[in-house]
Amino acid sequence: MLKLLLRIAATLQIALGAAYLILPGPFLKVIGHSVAAPDLFYPLGMLSSRFLVYGLGLWIASFHPARHVLWIRLMACIQAIDFLVGIAYTAKGIVPLSLSGFAMFNALWIGLTLGLMRIERPELSERAHA
Repeated sequence: MLKLLLRIAATLQIALGAAYLILPGPFLKVIGHSVAAPDLFYPLGMLSSRFLVYGLGLWIASFHPARHVLWIRLMACIQAIDFLVGIAYTAKGIVPLSLSGFAMFNALWIGLTLGLMRIERPELSERAHA
């Protein structure tokens, strides 16, 4: 089950990264955001690299989650920050819930799942059985 969840999270990250890298303007429009000034596509392109690489890292981690607990827990931290940013911008009235809701929902389930899931590291379970 963890492997599947990691692959879903990885796929979402890679899809976001590709969208922000290849078609940032149309992507923002499709998801309901204001069209950004062209100079903002530069930081969105840099942001896309983080989505792409973290998505790839999670995909790799999905094969042996116990070997990659740090990557998995760090993704939970990223999702917690995403959720809090969504709450802040929605509470201030800058972004309506209709725009932030889906992203915050994803951040919440991914963050909680990856943050709370029990993942036994092989070296720890070997010591416990010795």
